[in-house]
Amino acid sequence: SLGHLTAMIKFILMVNKQGQTRLANYYEFKTIEERTAVESEIIRRCLGRSERLCSFMEYRGIKVVYRRYASLYFIVGCDPEEENELGMLEFIHAFVETLDKYFQNVCELDIMFNIDKAHFILNEMVM
Repeated sequence: SLGHLTAMIKFILMVNKQGQTRLANYYEFKTIEERTAVESEIIRRCLGRSERLCSFMEYRGIKVVYRRYASLYFIVGCDPEEENELGMLEFIHAFVETLDKYFQNVCELDIMFNIDKAHFILNEMVM
């Protein structure tokens, strides 16, 4: 278990290439309005970045680490003082591999139709 991560991770998003959020988990309280604003800005920035740029950026004092797998972007917001980017990329990769094993070649529809299972897997890895 990677339980120590909850102190460092602010949120985890799974987003498709059209910018639609397919999974969102927040580890500190944000109102719906705050979540919507954060998601729209971060998603817009991640999707707009060239693939030649690194997968790290800063957003309002939060370190954002993201990685694209097929049609989905996995985005983690974390404490810039507490976590390193490569560790977060490794966590994203482990999460994707776990989803892949559970769903036998995971795709966006697997997440949409089994959102409870996806949240369960994510929470098991983070908590």
